[in-house]
Amino acid sequence: MTKIELIGKMAADSKISKAAAGKALEAFLDGVKKALKKDEKVTLVGFGTFSVSKRKARKGRNPRTGKEIKIPARKVPKFTAGKALKDAM
Repeated sequence: MTKIELIGKMAADSKISKAAAGKALEAFLDGVKKALKKDEKVTLVGFGTFSVSKRKARKGRNPRTGKEIKIPARKVPKFTAGKALKDAM
């Protein structure tokens, strides 16, 4: 499902305009991004948890040249599905 399809589904299910559903989705995504930037977790009971995971620095290889490169440590977003979502699958 694409973002456009999700907005259409949200609008139809809640009987609001697509513009309002689009604004609501953007507000949700913006809120999640801001929380993750602050290293906070966003937990939606029954759905899942958005969090920040830390990757250690490591060595890798340039696939084109085969030369070893250093990959720096960084923070990455992570999603863990909740029990209700897992059970729905």
